[in-house]
Amino acid sequence: MTRNRTLHWIAVHATAVAAALFFVLPFVFVFLTSVMSDDQAMSGRLWPHTWKWSNYATVFRTPGFLDWWRNSLLYAGLGTLFTVCSSLPVAYALAKFRFRGRRPAMMLVIATMMLPPQVVVVPMYLVWAQQLHLAGSLWPLIVPMAFGDAYSIFLLRQFLLTIPKEYLESARMDGCGEVRTLLRIVVPMARPGLAAVALFQFFFCWNDYFGPQIYAAQNPGAWTLSYGLESFKSAHNVDWNLTMAATLLVMAPVVVVFFFAQKAFVEGVTLTGVKG
Repeated sequence: MTRNRTLHWIAVHATAVAAALFFVLPFVFVFLTSVMSDDQAMSGRLWPHTWKWSNYATVFRTPGFLDWWRNSLLYAGLGTLFTVCSSLPVAYALAKFRFRGRRPAMMLVIATMMLPPQVVVVPMYLVWAQQLHLAGSLWPLIVPMAFGDAYSIFLLRQFLLTIPKEYLESARMDGCGEVRTLLRIVVPMARPGLAAVALFQFFFCWNDYFGPQIYAAQNPGAWTLSYGLESFKSAHNVDWNLTMAATLLVMAPVVVVFFFAQKAFVEGVTLTGVKG
Protein backbone atom coordinates (compact mmCIF):
# COMPACT_ATOMS: atom_id res chain seq x y z
CA MET A 1 0.00 0.00 0.00
CA THR A 2 2.79 2.41 0.93
CA ARG A 3 4.67 1.66 -2.30
CA ASN A 4 1.54 2.16 -4.42
CA ARG A 5 0.80 5.48 -2.72
CA THR A 6 4.37 6.63 -3.32
CA LEU A 7 4.22 5.70 -7.00
CA HIS A 8 0.85 7.44 -7.34
CA TRP A 9 2.24 10.60 -5.66
CA ILE A 10 5.26 10.59 -7.98
CA ALA A 11 3.11 10.07 -11.08
CA VAL A 12 0.66 12.85 -10.18
CA HIS A 13 3.37 15.39 -9.33
CA ALA A 14 5.46 14.49 -12.37
CA THR A 15 2.45 15.06 -14.59
CA ALA A 16 1.74 18.37 -12.86
CA VAL A 17 5.34 19.51 -13.29
CA ALA A 18 5.34 18.51 -16.96
CA ALA A 19 2.08 20.40 -17.55
CA ALA A 20 3.44 23.46 -15.74
CA LEU A 21 6.60 23.43 -17.85
CA PHE A 22 4.52 23.07 -21.00
CA PHE A 23 2.76 26.37 -20.22
CA VAL A 24 5.68 28.24 -18.62
CA LEU A 25 8.52 27.49 -21.04
CA PRO A 26 7.10 29.59 -23.93
CA PHE A 27 7.01 32.63 -21.62
CA VAL A 28 10.55 31.90 -20.49
CA PHE A 29 11.70 31.68 -24.10
CA VAL A 30 10.03 34.99 -24.96
CA PHE A 31 11.61 36.67 -21.92
CA LEU A 32 15.11 35.36 -22.56
CA THR A 33 14.94 36.34 -26.23
CA SER A 34 13.72 39.82 -25.30
CA VAL A 35 16.93 40.59 -23.36
CA MET A 36 19.37 39.20 -25.95
CA SER A 37 21.51 41.17 -28.34
CA ASP A 38 20.62 41.41 -32.03
CA ASP A 39 23.17 38.84 -33.17
CA GLN A 40 22.24 36.25 -30.52
CA ALA A 41 18.44 36.35 -30.87
CA MET A 42 17.15 33.24 -32.69
CA SER A 43 20.72 31.94 -33.07
CA GLY A 44 20.19 28.71 -31.15
CA ARG A 45 21.86 29.97 -27.96
CA LEU A 46 19.08 30.04 -25.41
CA TRP A 47 20.81 31.87 -22.56
CA PRO A 48 21.71 35.56 -23.06
CA HIS A 49 25.44 36.34 -23.08
CA THR A 50 24.64 39.95 -22.18
CA TRP A 51 21.36 41.03 -20.65
CA LYS A 52 20.18 43.97 -22.74
CA TRP A 53 17.42 45.53 -20.66
CA SER A 54 17.67 48.52 -22.96
CA ASN A 55 15.53 46.57 -25.46
CA TYR A 56 12.46 47.49 -23.43
CA ALA A 57 13.43 51.16 -23.48
CA THR A 58 13.86 50.93 -27.24
CA VAL A 59 10.37 49.50 -27.59
CA PHE A 60 8.85 52.24 -25.45
CA ARG A 61 10.61 54.87 -27.56
CA THR A 62 8.99 53.48 -30.71
CA PRO A 63 6.70 56.20 -32.16
CA GLY A 64 3.12 55.47 -31.21
CA PHE A 65 3.79 52.68 -28.69
CA LEU A 66 2.65 54.72 -25.67
CA ASP A 67 -0.40 55.81 -27.64
CA TRP A 68 -1.22 52.15 -28.27
CA TRP A 69 -0.95 51.55 -24.54
CA ARG A 70 -3.29 54.43 -23.77
CA ASN A 71 -5.81 53.30 -26.37
CA SER A 72 -5.76 49.72 -25.10
CA LEU A 73 -6.33 50.87 -21.51
CA LEU A 74 -9.18 53.12 -22.65
CA TYR A 75 -10.78 50.37 -24.72
CA ALA A 76 -10.39 47.64 -22.11
CA GLY A 77 -11.25 49.84 -19.12
CA LEU A 78 -14.36 51.51 -20.51
CA GLY A 79 -15.46 48.34 -22.28
CA THR A 80 -15.27 46.34 -19.06
CA LEU A 81 -17.04 49.01 -17.02
CA PHE A 82 -19.85 49.45 -19.55
CA THR A 83 -20.35 45.71 -19.98
CA VAL A 84 -20.60 44.95 -16.27
CA CYS A 85 -22.88 47.91 -15.50
CA SER A 86 -25.25 47.18 -18.39
CA SER A 87 -25.33 43.39 -18.13
CA LEU A 88 -25.94 43.13 -14.37
CA PRO A 89 -29.49 44.61 -14.34
CA VAL A 90 -30.55 42.42 -17.26
CA ALA A 91 -29.12 39.30 -15.62
CA TYR A 92 -30.80 40.23 -12.33
CA ALA A 93 -34.19 40.58 -14.03
CA LEU A 94 -33.83 37.27 -15.87
CA ALA A 95 -32.70 35.45 -12.72
CA LYS A 96 -35.00 36.84 -10.03
CA PHE A 97 -38.08 38.35 -11.70
CA ARG A 98 -41.10 36.33 -12.80
CA PHE A 99 -42.72 37.83 -15.87
CA ARG A 100 -44.34 36.64 -19.06
CA GLY A 101 -41.78 36.03 -21.78
CA ARG A 102 -38.86 35.53 -19.41
CA ARG A 103 -37.87 32.20 -20.95
CA PRO A 104 -38.08 33.43 -24.57
CA ALA A 105 -36.04 36.46 -23.56
CA MET A 106 -33.36 34.19 -22.13
CA MET A 107 -33.41 32.06 -25.26
CA LEU A 108 -32.99 35.21 -27.35
CA VAL A 109 -29.93 36.19 -25.31
CA ILE A 110 -28.42 32.74 -25.83
CA ALA A 111 -29.24 32.87 -29.55
CA THR A 112 -27.31 36.11 -29.98
CA MET A 113 -24.23 34.35 -28.58
CA MET A 114 -24.31 32.07 -31.63
CA LEU A 115 -24.26 34.95 -34.10
CA PRO A 116 -20.72 35.49 -35.47
CA PRO A 117 -19.61 39.15 -35.42
CA GLN A 118 -18.55 38.86 -39.08
CA VAL A 119 -22.24 38.55 -40.06
CA VAL A 120 -23.11 42.08 -38.94
CA VAL A 121 -19.76 43.81 -39.41
CA VAL A 122 -20.64 45.38 -42.79
CA PRO A 123 -23.98 47.00 -41.82
CA MET A 124 -22.56 48.07 -38.45
CA TYR A 125 -19.55 49.65 -40.13
CA LEU A 126 -21.80 51.56 -42.52
CA VAL A 127 -23.80 52.91 -39.58
CA TRP A 128 -20.76 54.01 -37.58
CA ALA A 129 -18.77 55.31 -40.55
CA GLN A 130 -21.37 56.90 -42.83
CA GLN A 131 -24.14 57.86 -40.42
CA LEU A 132 -22.28 58.68 -37.20
CA HIS A 133 -18.87 59.51 -38.74
CA LEU A 134 -16.93 57.71 -36.00
CA ALA A 135 -14.67 55.60 -38.21
CA GLY A 136 -11.02 55.93 -37.28
CA SER A 137 -11.73 55.73 -33.54
CA LEU A 138 -12.46 53.10 -30.91
CA TRP A 139 -15.90 54.46 -29.99
CA PRO A 140 -17.75 52.11 -32.37
CA LEU A 141 -16.31 49.28 -30.25
CA ILE A 142 -16.82 50.88 -26.83
CA VAL A 143 -20.31 52.39 -27.11
CA PRO A 144 -22.18 49.11 -27.94
CA MET A 145 -20.86 47.60 -24.70
CA ALA A 146 -23.04 50.07 -22.77
CA PHE A 147 -26.07 48.09 -24.00
CA GLY A 148 -25.11 44.72 -22.56
CA ASP A 149 -23.27 41.63 -23.73
CA ALA A 150 -25.02 38.31 -24.25
CA TYR A 151 -22.24 36.15 -22.83
CA SER A 152 -21.86 38.38 -19.76
CA ILE A 153 -25.62 38.39 -19.18
CA PHE A 154 -25.70 34.61 -19.38
CA LEU A 155 -22.81 34.15 -16.92
CA LEU A 156 -24.20 36.67 -14.43
CA ARG A 157 -27.66 35.19 -14.66
CA GLN A 158 -26.29 31.73 -13.87
CA PHE A 159 -24.41 33.12 -10.89
CA LEU A 160 -27.37 35.11 -9.55
CA LEU A 161 -29.47 31.95 -9.55
CA THR A 162 -27.22 30.66 -6.75
CA ILE A 163 -28.18 33.57 -4.45
CA PRO A 164 -31.03 32.44 -2.15
CA LYS A 165 -34.23 34.39 -2.73
CA GLU A 166 -34.72 34.71 1.04
CA TYR A 167 -32.06 37.45 1.13
CA LEU A 168 -33.95 39.46 -1.46
CA GLU A 169 -37.31 38.93 0.24
CA SER A 170 -35.86 40.11 3.56
CA ALA A 171 -34.52 43.25 1.90
CA ARG A 172 -37.91 43.97 0.32
CA MET A 173 -39.66 43.47 3.66
CA ASP A 174 -37.30 46.06 5.14
CA GLY A 175 -38.46 48.56 2.54
CA CYS A 176 -35.73 48.23 -0.09
CA GLY A 177 -36.74 48.81 -3.66
CA GLU A 178 -35.42 46.71 -6.49
CA VAL A 179 -32.58 49.11 -7.30
CA ARG A 180 -31.46 49.33 -3.68
CA THR A 181 -31.76 45.55 -3.30
CA LEU A 182 -29.58 45.10 -6.36
CA LEU A 183 -26.92 47.53 -5.15
CA ARG A 184 -26.90 46.70 -1.43
CA ILE A 185 -27.63 42.96 -1.42
CA VAL A 186 -26.98 41.42 -4.83
CA VAL A 187 -23.79 43.23 -5.85
CA PRO A 188 -21.81 42.35 -2.67
CA MET A 189 -22.89 38.71 -2.91
CA ALA A 190 -22.18 38.55 -6.64
CA ARG A 191 -18.59 39.84 -6.51
CA PRO A 192 -17.03 36.56 -7.74
CA GLY A 193 -19.39 36.46 -10.71
CA LEU A 194 -18.79 40.14 -11.47
CA ALA A 195 -15.04 39.57 -11.24
CA ALA A 196 -15.25 36.67 -13.70
CA VAL A 197 -17.30 38.71 -16.18
CA ALA A 198 -15.01 41.72 -15.80
CA LEU A 199 -11.90 39.63 -16.41
CA PHE A 200 -13.40 37.92 -19.44
CA GLN A 201 -14.36 41.27 -20.94
CA PHE A 202 -11.01 42.90 -20.08
CA PHE A 203 -9.09 40.05 -21.71
CA PHE A 204 -11.33 40.20 -24.78
CA CYS A 205 -10.90 43.96 -25.24
CA TRP A 206 -7.16 43.88 -24.55
CA ASN A 207 -6.55 41.09 -27.06
CA ASP A 208 -9.10 42.23 -29.65
CA TYR A 209 -7.53 42.49 -33.09
CA PHE A 210 -10.55 42.21 -35.36
CA GLY A 211 -12.42 45.25 -34.04
CA PRO A 212 -9.55 47.78 -34.17
CA GLN A 213 -8.60 46.46 -37.61
CA ILE A 214 -12.09 47.28 -38.90
CA TYR A 215 -12.69 50.66 -37.28
CA ALA A 216 -9.27 52.15 -36.43
CA ALA A 217 -6.95 50.87 -39.16
CA GLN A 218 -6.93 54.16 -41.07
CA ASN A 219 -5.97 56.18 -37.98
CA PRO A 220 -2.64 55.14 -36.35
CA GLY A 221 -3.45 57.38 -33.39
CA ALA A 222 -6.34 55.07 -32.46
CA TRP A 223 -4.49 51.76 -32.75
CA THR A 224 -4.42 49.39 -29.80
CA LEU A 225 -1.50 47.25 -28.70
CA SER A 226 -2.88 44.13 -30.36
CA TYR A 227 -3.14 45.87 -33.72
CA GLY A 228 -0.04 48.03 -33.32
CA LEU A 229 2.07 44.99 -32.49
CA GLU A 230 1.54 43.74 -36.05
CA SER A 231 2.91 47.01 -37.41
CA PHE A 232 5.83 46.84 -34.97
CA LYS A 233 6.65 43.28 -36.06
CA SER A 234 6.60 44.31 -39.72
CA ALA A 235 8.99 47.19 -39.01
CA HIS A 236 11.36 45.00 -36.94
CA ASN A 237 10.96 41.66 -38.69
CA VAL A 238 14.64 40.81 -38.22
CA ASP A 239 14.99 42.28 -34.72
CA TRP A 240 13.54 39.33 -32.85
CA ASN A 241 14.76 40.60 -29.50
CA LEU A 242 12.74 43.81 -29.89
CA THR A 243 9.73 41.90 -31.19
CA MET A 244 9.80 39.59 -28.17
CA ALA A 245 10.21 42.56 -25.82
CA ALA A 246 7.16 44.24 -27.37
CA THR A 247 5.20 40.98 -27.16
CA LEU A 248 6.07 40.60 -23.47
CA LEU A 249 4.98 44.18 -22.75
CA VAL A 250 1.65 43.48 -24.45
CA MET A 251 1.10 40.27 -22.45
CA ALA A 252 2.28 41.63 -19.09
CA PRO A 253 -0.91 43.50 -18.02
CA VAL A 254 -3.12 40.48 -18.73
CA VAL A 255 -0.82 38.14 -16.78
CA VAL A 256 -0.61 40.55 -13.82
CA VAL A 257 -4.38 41.12 -13.70
CA PHE A 258 -5.13 37.41 -13.83
CA PHE A 259 -2.47 36.62 -11.19
CA PHE A 260 -4.04 38.95 -8.63
CA ALA A 261 -7.66 38.15 -9.51
CA GLN A 262 -7.43 34.42 -10.17
CA LYS A 263 -9.13 33.40 -6.91
CA ALA A 264 -12.24 35.48 -7.59
CA PHE A 265 -12.14 34.46 -11.24
CA VAL A 266 -12.05 30.72 -10.53
CA GLU A 267 -14.74 31.01 -7.85
CA GLY A 268 -17.00 33.00 -10.16
CA VAL A 269 -16.61 30.60 -13.08
CA THR A 270 -17.20 27.60 -10.80
CA LEU A 271 -20.36 28.93 -9.21
CA THR A 272 -21.96 29.98 -12.51
CA GLY A 273 -22.64 26.32 -13.27
CA VAL A 274 -24.14 25.32 -9.90
CA LYS A 275 -27.74 26.02 -10.81
CA GLY A 276 -29.39 26.19 -14.24
